[in-house]
Amino acid sequence: MRPLRGISLKIASVLVFIIMAAIIKITAEHVPPGQAVFFRSFFAIPVILGWLLWRRELSKGVKTAQPMGHFWRGAMGTIAMGLGFAGLGFLPLPEVTAIGYAAPLLTVVFAAMFLGEDVRVFRLSAVGLGLIGVMIVLSPRMTSLKDGEVELAETLGAVLVLGGALFAALAQVFVRKLVDTEPTATIVFWFSVTASLLSLLTLPFGWVWPTGTEALLLVCAGLLGGVGQILLTSSYREADASVVAPFEYVSMIFSLLFGYFLFGELPTWTMLGGAALIVAAGILIIWRERKLGIERARQRKSMTPQG
Repeated sequence: MRPLRGISLKIASVLVFIIMAAIIKITAEHVPPGQAVFFRSFFAIPVILGWLLWRRELSKGVKTAQPMGHFWRGAMGTIAMGLGFAGLGFLPLPEVTAIGYAAPLLTVVFAAMFLGEDVRVFRLSAVGLGLIGVMIVLSPRMTSLKDGEVELAETLGAVLVLGGALFAALAQVFVRKLVDTEPTATIVFWFSVTASLLSLLTLPFGWVWPTGTEALLLVCAGLLGGVGQILLTSSYREADASVVAPFEYVSMIFSLLFGYFLFGELPTWTMLGGAALIVAAGILIIWRERKLGIERARQRKSMTPQG
């Protein structure tokens, strides 16, 4: 295990994904979210294939024993991506990032509901704390008034991003089932393929002919999506998940910087306070997962016959 290398790869993946989100936000005014999902997914495929070839894992990465599992994981992930991309057109980048942190919290709840995972008071309390943080971030968008009326665009954006987090959590439930039989490379590859195909279903709903600059940006978003996925996968090869996972929250720093310098977005204290609660809850859950993992390992070791 090389924890420093794993942490570096994780932070690099977070940066790449935030750059990708910023690119999608730049094009969001003209390019529909379904079309953006297609570019993001389709142009990630050659990057992933090249990575699999380089690692001599192409046959393993393409072969699957769970086609329907990949379909449902892809469907949930595609909807999540589309809703998140749509929300980027209405809300500041840091706010979208903060609301997106609801996904791992909801994953804990859905894992208990659909996978029968044992979730006790500590993790449920952490989830509750995090969801309070989500409500704090959302509250101005649900109550902000302009000329006596609620800002419908901002409210819609908040609902879209929260819906994206919900579907992202459902996608993670399917991932947890897939990892029992499927290598990570297979899950990464088939998600990009499934998302590319499913995004084509949005063609009748108003795809546009992008300008040269927009097309270039969208292709770059896809390539960056592939690179980010490879960096993310590689980070978990180098270090334990409990070491690497907390660095996901570095994305808030990057989103604040990109939001300010690219879009002139200034965070509110309400958003920052809510985001801090969500991050604290996420780190508590990761810490608890690590502790439970250590306890399970000790139990397995104690049950192993000693020679």
